[in-house]
Amino acid sequence: MSAQKLIDLRSDTVTRPTPRMRQAMYEAEVGDDVLQEDPTVNALEREAAERVGKEAALLVPSGTFANQLALFTHCRRGAEVILSDESHIVQHEAGAAAIIAGVQLRTFRLQNGLPRWQEIEPSIRKEENIHYPPTGLIALENALSNGEVLSLQDQEQICRGAHQHRVPVHADGARIFNAALALRTEAPRLAGCVDSLMFCLSKGLCAPVGSLLTGTREFIAEARKKRKIMGGGMRQAGILAAAGRVALQEMVERLGEDHQKARLLGEAFQRTGLFEVRPRPVKINMLFVRFLPEEHRGKEARLVEGLAAEGVLTYPPEDGWLRFMTHHDVSFEDIELACRKVEQAVTRLGA
Repeated sequence: MSAQKLIDLRSDTVTRPTPRMRQAMYEAEVGDDVLQEDPTVNALEREAAERVGKEAALLVPSGTFANQLALFTHCRRGAEVILSDESHIVQHEAGAAAIIAGVQLRTFRLQNGLPRWQEIEPSIRKEENIHYPPTGLIALENALSNGEVLSLQDQEQICRGAHQHRVPVHADGARIFNAALALRTEAPRLAGCVDSLMFCLSKGLCAPVGSLLTGTREFIAEARKKRKIMGGGMRQAGILAAAGRVALQEMVERLGEDHQKARLLGEAFQRTGLFEVRPRPVKINMLFVRFLPEEHRGKEARLVEGLAAEGVLTYPPEDGWLRFMTHHDVSFEDIELACRKVEQAVTRLGA
């Protein structure tokens, strides 16, 4: 009897490196990256900066590392960072901003799932006051952690306002290429107004490890030293960078397939008539669902268990919402099967 196939929809971080990546890692030319002598890392950083229209880039181990390095580089200790209370930096980086950069996070609530300048502007410290910390940074996300995508116009408005107050803007662009695709634009346009931007290689782009922090040459030179302080000097990192180069060269253009898979899964939940799906419409490869009828609220954890028993994996609910993420390692056939499993699991719940 064959083992049950697992359809892992927990995250696009579960993607495995492709055969081309494994071969590139095996053949990678390496050197000491702390001395900036690893040719494969150097090539990746040049290509990454060019991909998002920035002057320079720096390879770091993870998205969290990149975000925290950006805060550490932009801000002096005791400064205040303005960002959404739903952002990854607030919710999923283990309080690192207090530990590493020593900054205070001042959060605002998203309006209809998106940040707006009118919600951000009142939080900026506009005058010198003995009681106030200085505003050191505004941190945005695009795509957002809730699956939404911030329009180019809204992002540029926030950047203009911030810069008028001499406040820099950092963008958590973990899925910047997904956002650009959803907006039918190019990544350099989305990155154009922000002072620094990070993006991940190890999510939808399938590389095993790595993120890039990008910005001006001066900013990246300072970030390089602070990366060393954080323990991020990885020596012969070309073995990892080789996979990252393949990710940039081969995996960006196929992200639309993942968006299509997510839309199909969202439609399956909607067909049951029992679920609210966000965002509507599904924008990237990420969607959130929860039971719509009040009498079924609280059954989400049982639904996760029922799906897992059928080989469909997702994380436990957060505040009643279940997140599903599509990616390279889940085929269209897998999604069709997952859609059927959703309907069967809902029926067994008696919903």
